[in-house]
Amino acid sequence: MKFKTFTAISAIGATALTAWAGPDLSKLPPASKQQNITYAKDIKPLFEASCLRCHSGDRPKAGLKLDSLENAVKGGKDGKVIVPGKSDQSDLVIAVARLDEKTAMPPMRGPGRGPGGPGGAATPGGPGGQNPAPKSPSAPGGPGGGGPGFQKGPPPKPLTPEQVGLVRGWIDQGAK
Repeated sequence: MKFKTFTAISAIGATALTAWAGPDLSKLPPASKQQNITYAKDIKPLFEASCLRCHSGDRPKAGLKLDSLENAVKGGKDGKVIVPGKSDQSDLVIAVARLDEKTAMPPMRGPGRGPGGPGGAATPGGPGGQNPAPKSPSAPGGPGGGGPGFQKGPPPKPLTPEQVGLVRGWIDQGAK
């Protein structure tokens, strides 16, 4: 009886440890070999196309602004997302590589999810989409308000593996 209990507890512990281990970093695209990667020249255009809709303005999601080098390195309400010199330890890379459905950026779509991610908050009248279109672009939750709510245009596109590699190269070169 003791052996069966020990085996069951060991199996549960191993399962919990595997789930806790986090995303499979072996699936990260390789870091770009391009030299002298800078935020202004190489990274900001990527963020403008895929990230700044939610991570800029007066109310950025998770308090994370990616609209300037200083803000990106500063991090958000959950702390720093960039570890200069260590892209494989940077939450930003894990998010944009979309290795984990819960932290993927932009959020993955799925059942019950609209273009804006969980709950479809970016879709007026859809599941969780009780926010009507704001009357002005600077209204809270509007396109210029930086908060959740109606957002014009198609959902942002995820970064390609090559673009993730460029972000990795930038971080590995010191995130400058």
